Amino acid sequence: MARVFAIEQLNQLREIFTRFDMDSDGSLTYLELAALLRSLGLKLSGDQIYVLFNNMDSNGNGAVEFEELVSAMSIDVKTEEILLNQKQLIEAFHSFDRDGHGFITPAQLAKSMAKMGQPLTYRELTAMIEEADVDGDGVINFKEFSSIMAKSAADIFGVHVS
Repeated sequence: MARVFAIEQLNQLREIFTRFDMDSDGSLTYLELAALLRSLGLKLSGDQIYVLFNNMDSNGNGAVEFEELVSAMSIDVKTEEILLNQKQLIEAFHSFDRDGHGFITPAQLAKSMAKMGQPLTYRELTAMIEEADVDGDGVINFKEFSSIMAKSAADIFGVHVS
């Protein structure tokens, strides 16, 4: 039985899809889908993700387009759960972005890490910012934060993203 999504739900789902479409090509690779699923709190094995990916890729082009994701979710996954987990990702970002400017400064990152009991050396802080700061503006925006979370998820799945 297919599920009908409200326009707002589709817009939120499109936002989630776009955040994990790292190369902005309008589709998700296996790694991008794995990262998206991990960010949603779904703990699937690599084999389970592979089967899910192949089932979602209805046109057989080796990628999952937005429409394929919506179609698969209409049957298999509750949208409310996905949006709740996306909300948790946003809340995690805001826990670092304490002033609400939409980015994490090096000082905010250092302070937040210290509060979590993980103080950073200057070298560690610099390395973290350099790795996350794709656009080179010296701060981490939400898309960059999501990307780092996706890379972390890929590492959890045993696949390294360069």
